[in-house]
Amino acid sequence: MSHTMSRLSLVCLSNKRQTSYWLLPVFTVYYFLLHLCSIINNFLFICIHKFRLLMEAATYMSIRHVKHALSVLTLVGCVFIIIAFSAGGAIHSNVTFTEAHGYQVTFLLYFLQFSVVVQLPFFILNFLGLVLLNVFTEQPKLQRSPLLGPFLCFRVVTRGMYPDLVKKNVQHNLEICKNVGLHNFIVEVVTDVSVNIQKNKLCREIVVPEDYRTGSGSLFKARALQYALEPEISILEPGDWIVHLDEETLLTEGAVIGIINFTGTTEHAFGQGVITYGNGEIVNWVTTLADSIRVGIDYGCLRFCLGVLHKPLFSWKGSFIVAKAEAEMTVSFDHGPEASIAEDCFFACVAFSKGFSFGFVDGTMFEQSTFTIKDFVRQRRRWMQGILLTALSKKIPLRYKFGPVLMSLSSCILPLNLLLFLVSRVWSLPSSVFITVTFSIILGTIIYLFILGTLQTFGVHQHGVWKCFLLVCATLLCGMVACCLEYLVAVLVFWMPKTTINNFYIVNKEIVSKDYVKVV
Repeated sequence: MSHTMSRLSLVCLSNKRQTSYWLLPVFTVYYFLLHLCSIINNFLFICIHKFRLLMEAATYMSIRHVKHALSVLTLVGCVFIIIAFSAGGAIHSNVTFTEAHGYQVTFLLYFLQFSVVVQLPFFILNFLGLVLLNVFTEQPKLQRSPLLGPFLCFRVVTRGMYPDLVKKNVQHNLEICKNVGLHNFIVEVVTDVSVNIQKNKLCREIVVPEDYRTGSGSLFKARALQYALEPEISILEPGDWIVHLDEETLLTEGAVIGIINFTGTTEHAFGQGVITYGNGEIVNWVTTLADSIRVGIDYGCLRFCLGVLHKPLFSWKGSFIVAKAEAEMTVSFDHGPEASIAEDCFFACVAFSKGFSFGFVDGTMFEQSTFTIKDFVRQRRRWMQGILLTALSKKIPLRYKFGPVLMSLSSCILPLNLLLFLVSRVWSLPSSVFITVTFSIILGTIIYLFILGTLQTFGVHQHGVWKCFLLVCATLLCGMVACCLEYLVAVLVFWMPKTTINNFYIVNKEIVSKDYVKVV
């Protein structure tokens, strides 16, 4: 009996082993198919997700391209509208006019007409920048970790007249840098009078001594900038970068990211980006909207010259300058009194003459326009005078200051252009197709620069279509006011030499009351 039970047990055990041997490949295939399905499912999920991202990117890119196409059409439309209004003068014969008014008057009027050509190169560069480059850029994205970037020195230069403003903006800029994840940086405040900045490892105050003199006798802001470069004062080393800011300049995360990306390469020694003037507290709507053309020029001429040609053909601004420390020390700000009124323009020409390359920095910074019309005039007057001194300087070869020379000539003949406009209301002046097209390109581009600057400052997505439309209409009116003020400044600088300035006027930058309109 026990023998029989033993045999049965062996048979059952043998059957179980045979069954398990048969199930093993089945379970193997099952788990393989299950794993394969999981892989296919994950692959399809990734493909669908990537496809969705690509579709979103394609949609965004198509929107950007549509906006750019509309921008170009609007620019060209402005030019052709001016041509249509001016075409009547191009078909008149000059024979009757010469016989009626004589050769001297005819020659004078032709001279006034052809003087407009001096302004053409500047607006051609603006036109090319707006047509060839898409002004509707996306928010910059970090191309590398901020921890791997070079040391950045954000340098603010002030006379110390507005300490509360400086301290508030320094604190804001520190927070922006920290939000981006920037750690390898410092904010330096270079001032004639101490503003009592709280000193720490991220903030440093440099007070320029009253008895400090540069080797060439530089004055004002150039003197302070040169003092910060002195070996016993500067803490910067080769490979470090300097970001120049005015006391009212506010950083944005996009600008800091653009600076990090720009300084991550060694392709260019200097760079600059866009500054807008209507983000925040609007004290004076006239001057703010009049400054819209400065924003448009940043997207047009500045971006084309620095981003494509890599040369500061028509100078640059004194803020949002990104410079290699060793390159700035090589160029220096010690070029004498003639370089101290528009030190940024003179510096750019000297750096250009020394063969340094320039680039365009992505991102936008915020500043404020002048608070009064009087300050607006004084500011433009200083710029015009400083550019003239740069154009007349013997320290810079002509080929490296060609832009400032043309800018000075253009400013000089502004009153003549106004005279031509007034005379043309009395006499039907003879005109050529070339002059008509030239005038139309200049005026059409000016109009569109105002429009673009306003739309880039006051975004449609933020303020709505109707408000932006009203702002554009108001900008065109303020632009006419700004042109009249530019004519006045040109007369003061070029036609009334006794009124030329010998000091560096600082416009009011600090709001002391709440009598302003806040843009949210």
